[in-house]
Amino acid sequence: MFNGMEGDQRYAKQIKASEEQVSVALQQLQDLSGEGSKALHNQLQQQWQAYQEELKALITALETEGFTDLQPIADLAKRNQQLLVLSGELYGKIQQESSTSVPPLTERSRELGLLMQSISVNYASRNASVGGTFIGGSGGEDEKPIDELANDFQKRLSELKASPRNTAEIKASLQSVQTKWNYIEKSLKNYNENSVPFLISKYSEQIISGLEKTSELYAAGKL
Repeated sequence: MFNGMEGDQRYAKQIKASEEQVSVALQQLQDLSGEGSKALHNQLQQQWQAYQEELKALITALETEGFTDLQPIADLAKRNQQLLVLSGELYGKIQQESSTSVPPLTERSRELGLLMQSISVNYASRNASVGGTFIGGSGGEDEKPIDELANDFQKRLSELKASPRNTAEIKASLQSVQTKWNYIEKSLKNYNENSVPFLISKYSEQIISGLEKTSELYAAGKL
């Protein structure tokens, strides 16, 4: 988005705030006891540092040259996907080594938020590529067609909404997510025809935030 808005300072501030949030979260995980968790945490920190360096170089190029090459954008998106994968692995390893488990509906809502992030990154990457052709990719979610990911998202969201354990507050939260999803679903499925990156970015952020709220509600009810 920062690239597409020609360095809009609102997005620059959002980038800075997000960087600080990630750094704080990683710092809070410094005292992990399990060896597997420690190893994954170290990998995640290394990937995050590399991501920050690539992001800084990209922003500097945009500020000094007024434009950026496409390949660095694709490389950054690839790094983003790697961070998501490593984060998921660390999340699972912490549960395994601490002999704890997250309640199923809480887990599913968190996974749905990660899927929305993956869809958003995919869309931005393809939008930045020449002729809508994605540059880069390393297998996994980042190479699945966006329409396939969108179908998966709607399927999982519908399954969550259908749970008989949902409280009135959770139902309202999920319906809010559904309403926002409805605004972008068609554009995602027709990603090669209509490019609306700012719309996707805006509603993706709201959907992710809504799913985080839903996860908190599930967790509070131990669901």
